[in-house]
Amino acid sequence: MEPKKLYRSREKRMICGVCGGLGDYFNVDETLIRLGVVLVACVSCGAALIGYLVAAVIIPEEQ
Repeated sequence: MEPKKLYRSREKRMICGVCGGLGDYFNVDETLIRLGVVLVACVSCGAALIGYLVAAVIIPEEQ
């Protein structure tokens, strides 16, 4: 069995594909992950947006 790899999604992308890739990796609807990111961004005064941008740079794009 091949281990899972985290990639930015090309099909389920709204901005950079990070939430779509996380949804595929954890087998969760990407809309729930997007809502979670928005909620955490509001609570953390935008710190989650920096994390999203870092993830967009670090996580490779799906082939």
